[in-house]
Amino acid sequence: MSLLFITMISMNGFSQKTSIYDFKVKTLDGKDFDFSTLKGKKVMIVNTASKCGFTPQYKDLEELFVQYGGNDFVIIGFPANNFMNQEPGTATEIQKFCTENYGVTFPMMEKISVKGKDMHPLYKWLTSKDQNGVMDSEVKWNFQKYLIDENGKLQDVIYSREKPNSEKVMTWLSAK
Repeated sequence: MSLLFITMISMNGFSQKTSIYDFKVKTLDGKDFDFSTLKGKKVMIVNTASKCGFTPQYKDLEELFVQYGGNDFVIIGFPANNFMNQEPGTATEIQKFCTENYGVTFPMMEKISVKGKDMHPLYKWLTSKDQNGVMDSEVKWNFQKYLIDENGKLQDVIYSREKPNSEKVMTWLSAK
């Protein structure tokens, strides 16, 4: 019985992601991106869409990135088409839209699924307490934001209606 228990613990340990640094993704232009390069930085992860009522948050995200981005903070955008087909574009179309309409300079990753059976592993980690060790959540709509601390641990979720520069986010950014 104790061997079975040890085996179950070992198997569980291998399936869990302990931090965001365990993930690798592709950028919007197809290059590899390793989250371990963000060690020591606060990270905001946001699922984006070009045809959503919250799309103007790109402006707020860019302003936040320009003001606070650098050695201590980064925003990572993930286009997703999970909600009413509000991100139908190709990678090239998404890049053009973000640049021309909002001057986006923060890193944008490839289009992924943030919910459902084809949910990207990163979003499984973000939304599952079993994997992130902090909380369960559900991606309810576009422009939902996840806050990750300097050690790669999930800190909080900010739902779509709350702007990227809300008091809650600003307090989190200024906390040491």
